[in-house]
Amino acid sequence: MDTIASLFSFITWPVSWVIVQFHKVYGAIFGPDTGWAWGLSIVSLVILIRICLVPLFVKQIKATRAMQTLQPEMKKIQERYKNDRQRQSEEMMKLYKESGTNPLSSCLPILAQSPFFFALYHVLNGIATGSKIGAINEPLLASARKAHIFGAPLAAKFMDSSDKVAALGATLTDVRVVTAVMIVLMSFSQFYTQRQLMTKNVDTTVKTPFMQQQKMLMYVFPVMFAVFGINFPVGVLVYWLTTNVWTMGQQMYVIHNNPTPGSKAQAAYLERLTKHVTHHGKVRRRSEKAIVKAIVAKGRDRNEFERKFINALNKAGLAAQADGSVVKSTAQAAAETVDGAEATSATGAGAGSAAARRQQPKRQSKAQRQSGAAKQAGGSTSSTSLEKSDEPQDSKPAAAQQAPKPGSGTRSKAQSGQRKGGPQRPKSPSKK
Repeated sequence: MDTIASLFSFITWPVSWVIVQFHKVYGAIFGPDTGWAWGLSIVSLVILIRICLVPLFVKQIKATRAMQTLQPEMKKIQERYKNDRQRQSEEMMKLYKESGTNPLSSCLPILAQSPFFFALYHVLNGIATGSKIGAINEPLLASARKAHIFGAPLAAKFMDSSDKVAALGATLTDVRVVTAVMIVLMSFSQFYTQRQLMTKNVDTTVKTPFMQQQKMLMYVFPVMFAVFGINFPVGVLVYWLTTNVWTMGQQMYVIHNNPTPGSKAQAAYLERLTKHVTHHGKVRRRSEKAIVKAIVAKGRDRNEFERKFINALNKAGLAAQADGSVVKSTAQAAAETVDGAEATSATGAGAGSAAARRQQPKRQSKAQRQSGAAKQAGGSTSSTSLEKSDEPQDSKPAAAQQAPKPGSGTRSKAQSGQRKGGPQRPKSPSKK
């Protein structure tokens, strides 16, 4: 490890100078010889380095997204050469070369920060051996050797002997407990970050060598940290644990707000976006507009989750536009216009029917209707008799005048079961 660290000695002075500047600030608050002053200086160095690596991280995300666009071609290659692994790998590499993508782009942040890591290791190892390195002079060297983090000196290691730890003013038990806890946390944070990437933010519909490499790294990196961690000084463990926590938080933010197409994270994101858009009727954030714009541009190449998102908007009467905005669909606007016209006509018809109901006479009772009918019958009879009295009355036979009229209230013999003339039908005896 010392030999590797010496290869990056060119960056040792800038790293040590940054630590000294942060130590001046925190030393004025917590005291120059405390572990808080030196520990927070190392944490601040990590944050500064990771902020400087943000453009590289953005480039990594773009490269990963570019690889996602190659998924259909990768799937065709897999199906075409499914029985020839070697030819499949050759065609994959050819596709990467033609498109200008790199499946190892996810390792770029780690490779970029490795010089800072080894430079810090070189500085802390110099503190442990009592030698000045970079901007660390004699007073700062003595102050750093006195600093302890939870009872463990900054320059102490898990594998140090008890005499060496005692020379730094600590006990071997304290050093090993603190270093063991930090190694476990460092390995767990690395494993969780990789597992989160593999289970939530990877398109599982297409299996590529990139996925196999990520799965391998998910198990290899924690083991590497556990093995090499026992030879890291406490200050380096603070640096690497802070780096892993930053990476984990950064990865969680990307998965939550900019997931990989076709992944489980995208399904959860589009479900949240659907509820938000249908509730507010529009897309408010710029990042959300960019995602909607990309989904619209795909057309028929949308995956299952993206099609569900578009269908959910259509059911809600909304339509996604090419610029990433969401507006009411034409059918929904026409339906609202028709509904408004129907509501207006229904209101007018209701008013007309109410007026008609007000103009209708009150309902008469049965007795009133019978009395009114009797009066009308009496009036018509009297008028008819007056009209007939003026006419000459013909003498009619009494038998003809007394003959019952057909359709009168009395039943005829035919209706009562008797025949008109001839022998009568005998009645059947009653059953007792």
